Amino acid sequence: MPGKKHLLERTRKLSRRQRRVVELVAQGLNNPEIATALGIGAHVVRNYVSAIYDKIGLSRRVELALWYEARKHEDKLPRQ
Repeated sequence: MPGKKHLLERTRKLSRRQRRVVELVAQGLNNPEIATALGIGAHVVRNYVSAIYDKIGLSRRVELALWYEARKHEDKLPRQ
């Protein structure tokens, strides 16, 4: 399991928009709902989610939601 420093480094790689997508995924929204909330296409959301998975080393929405909740509760999500 990666150390906290490594996880924090991966969090910092996310853009502001990517962090917002992660937040909406963690709230249980699907891609069309996220697209509506952000005013973008569902295919763009799919591309964001795929890039986020690559950046932080996850492969499923539930993992992403749990990852977000863990960072949120540790106050480890950096703001830009």
